Amino acid sequence: MPGMAYDPRIGYDSARKLTDGDVLQAKPDGWWGDSGKLYRDYPFQNFMEGVNFAVRVAQQAEERGHHPDIHIHYHYVRVNYYTHDAGGVTQLDLDAARALDALLAADAASGNEQA
Repeated sequence: MPGMAYDPRIGYDSARKLTDGDVLQAKPDGWWGDSGKLYRDYPFQNFMEGVNFAVRVAQQAEERGHHPDIHIHYHYVRVNYYTHDAGGVTQLDLDAARALDALLAADAASGNEQA
């Protein structure tokens, strides 16, 4: 299972910290792994579009039970995923990033593009 941390005592563990190499290899397109975080910047035409997007991210995070740091700037929103308990990026973060990308793709397909 590429990208998932392996421990010979317990096998694959989705909540175990990944190496930087694992993160770079497994990260979704458009996402960056740096300083123990997985992040992506989403551009917007104005501040309120970014705020509305941040609300969507927060709603999805509540549903998934895994919450990113969300930084709202004037023309973009940065979403940072990392697992505090693990001290870095885990498979949970990669899965959450992919789920956010899937949400945006579904919005774009339905004509409700957010980013």
